[in-house]
Parts: sequence; C-alpha cells; structure tokens
Amino acid sequence: MITRRTRTRTATLAALAAMTVAAATLSAAGTAVAAPLPVPQDINGDGYRDVVLPAPRATVKGRWAAGALVVLYGSAKGVSAAKRAVITQESPGVPGAAEEGDAFGGSSAIADLDKDGYADVVVGTPYEDVGTTKEAGSVVVLWGSKKGLASGAALPTRVEKNGFAGRDVAAWSGPDGAQVLIVNNSTTTRLTGPFTRAGKPKWSYLHDETGWMRSASYGDLNGDKAADRVLVTGRMGGRSGGNVFVNSAMENGFFDRRMTGGDGLTSAVGDVNGDGYGDVVVGDPDDPTSEGRYGHLGGAVHVWFGSANGVAYDKAPMTVHQDTAGVPGAGEEYDAFGTSVAVADLDRDGKAEIIVGVPGEAIGTKARAGTVVVVPGRATGALGAGSYAFSQDTAGVPGAVEAEDWFGSTVSAGDLNRDGRPELVVGSAWENDRGGVWVVPGGASKPVFGSSVTFGHTALGLPGDIGLLLGGDLQT
Repeated sequence: MITRRTRTRTATLAALAAMTVAAATLSAAGTAVAAPLPVPQDINGDGYRDVVLPAPRATVKGRWAAGALVVLYGSAKGVSAAKRAVITQESPGVPGAAEEGDAFGGSSAIADLDKDGYADVVVGTPYEDVGTTKEAGSVVVLWGSKKGLASGAALPTRVEKNGFAGRDVAAWSGPDGAQVLIVNNSTTTRLTGPFTRAGKPKWSYLHDETGWMRSASYGDLNGDKAADRVLVTGRMGGRSGGNVFVNSAMENGFFDRRMTGGDGLTSAVGDVNGDGYGDVVVGDPDDPTSEGRYGHLGGAVHVWFGSANGVAYDKAPMTVHQDTAGVPGAGEEYDAFGTSVAVADLDRDGKAEIIVGVPGEAIGTKARAGTVVVVPGRATGALGAGSYAFSQDTAGVPGAVEAEDWFGSTVSAGDLNRDGRPELVVGSAWENDRGGVWVVPGGASKPVFGSSVTFGHTALGLPGDIGLLLGGDLQT
C-alpha cells in the first residue's frame, strides 16, 4: 500500500510527524482519501451559493495547525478572492480558541439547521482537547446570516480520548427537518433538529453498530424527501476500503443494512440515471490486496441505484474505473481513482455526472500530479461512455503540472452565479506544498476550462505554511 506522499522538505516532515500518534491513526496507511468539499449553498441569503474551503493546518496567531476555513461568497460573476471571509477559532462568535494542532476546518458541511433561510456551516475540529480529554475532537455550527457567518455554537459530541469527533461531518435540511452526522473514530452521532441557537438538537442517537468510522453523507434514495444516511467505515483488514451502510441499524444482534458487492472510503448521493431517486456513489481508491474481495487496481467507484424502495442492500453495485470502456486513462497502481467523489448534473440533461478525483494519477513523468474524471450519467446501460478528464495540463486550466500536487484531492459542484450551469470546485492538497483550489465555470454541455480561476493561500489571506492543506483534507 502507498504511504502518505513523500515530501522534499525535511523540516516539514519533522513537523508533521510531531502531530502526535493521533494524526497517524487518523490517516491510516493507504492511498490518500479526502471527504468531498461541501456542496455550495447560500449562506448570506443573497440568492447565490457560497463555497467553503478548508485550510486545516493554517497557523493562527503563531499556533501551528490551529486551522481555518475560507468562505468565498457567490455573485452574478461567480466567486472571487475579493468577496471572502477567513474564519478561525479566534474569529468573533466562534466557540473555542485556536490551539496548536486542533485542525479547525478538518471537516465541514452546509445546511440550514435553524430554518431561518440562511445556510449554516458545521465545522469539525478533530484534534481539539475537551477539558482534560486529549484529542476528543469537537464540532460547532456557524450560523448563516445576511452578513455571512456571524456567530456559532458548539454541538454535542461523544467525548472520548483520541475520539477525533468531527473527523467527518454531514448535514441535511429538508421537509423532514434538519440533521447532522458527526463521525468519531469509532462511532457516529446523529443529531436531529429543530436546533436551538445554542446548538442544542431535539434529540441525538449514537450509531455504534458500524465499527471504526471514516465518512458520512446524506441524500434522498426513495423519493420521500426525507434524509437517508450513508455511513462508510474505515479500512477493514485486507480489503480495499470499509463497509458501506445505508440507514444502518442493529437488528437481532447483527449489523444490518450493509451494502454488498463493494466497499470504499468516501461517498456522495445524486440522481445518476435520472429516474428521480438519489443513487449512492462510493469512492474506493485503494488498490485491492490479495485477500480483498472488491476494488480495482488504481481505484474504483461503486454505484447503488435508488428506487421507490430505496437501495437494494443485497444487490451488487455498478462499478466504474479507468479500465471501464469510455473512461480515460488506465488502472495503475496508486492512481487513487475515487479519492473524492461528487454528483451534479453538469450538462443539464436530467442525469447527474459523477465527478471523480484521481490525485495519484501521473501525468507524463510527474508522479501524483493528479487529475479529475467526469463520468456522464445514463438512464440505462453501463456507465463510462463519454467520460472525460481534465488537469492542470488541460488548455485554459491555470497552473502547471508538477509532481506531488494531488490535483483532485477534493471535488464539489454547485451553481455559484445562478445561470443554471453548475461550477466545478477542485482542491489540490499539495499544490506548491500548500494547496490550492480551482473553480471551473459550467457550460452548455461541459465545464468551460478556459474560464477557470485558481485560488492560492496568498490571494485568500492565509499564512504560507508548508502543509497548509488548502483544498485538502486531514485524512489525506
């Protein structure tokens, strides 16, 4: 299995190694994996969706890796660095205090939790100490308002040593109310609204039936407009990923509602075949081992299709990889196809595309430069036909291909300028050793690469820390 990328700066490696045993545990051996960037939503109520970007290893007031979030506010012209906010635990109204190694912004999700018409941001700080409990982790909600993110409140979490609460978070707001999933190292807590401004939910439920946890997402899989939960565990012995559960439960003493025929590490939900039901898309980026049952050399993506009855737990998924007909490239060791996944209807044909980060892909002689593959949705038949890829080697995309950039570490999509054409948002966790983010405007049938813009740490007002992870994720 590939270990975390080799960096050339000895001092940086020493600093990262000093992140404690907890960091090593959180980034378990294997290919790089990152939860998706949050799907953009309207935080300030101006009618335009806004982008939230992580920088979890940002230095704050001299405290290394205290962490930060950047909000880029949408407009008729999209997003720009001129209309942004940088938020840390030293910002007014944000609970807690910036401390070395906390990693505020290690995860984030967006939803209107208090039903006031403004989207709120849920933020994980997985290495934060809670009282005397070391690295228990914490999660806060930052309330949206006309002025943007104005204040916040702590959400209840399970407190345990090295629990890393907030290693991933998911949020939902729909007709059935608001919900939050908080991933700890070994459990997931579900909070159900309505939420008070003090962060108190109506009730909470501890999901301890799924084992060591990795990531979570929400979606509607059966068309009832209610939240369905997708929980993905950490890597299971010998397999290419972890177990995937949908609406997990403990029944008759056994774990139930586990998907069969595939595993993975990160997930998204969207209507890939245009039948009106959300589909579960799971990224499975690790190369399979000799004893592993699933996966594919170079990584894969598994799709379980929704229906009026939800997903079929006992039915094998449709699997796509770089050896699938129509998909660019070839399955090669450590490509990490499926490190990040997002689902959005980029060509507006009613069938959503699957956007796949492949940050381990070599471009020419540049190892792990990274690329993104877009797989078109289809009403029937196998996925793969018409797929296309783009990278920093694509005409019009800013930057240059360099080894170890990991372009595609994170991906997301949403309409930022209200023209009906979703923009793509792509993170490159190690661009220039600090990370960067690209926004690619939507077009009539595919993204307009020639109008892409990029954001680095300087333009966003962030410190120039080596290993900043702008647009990356602590689980890389």
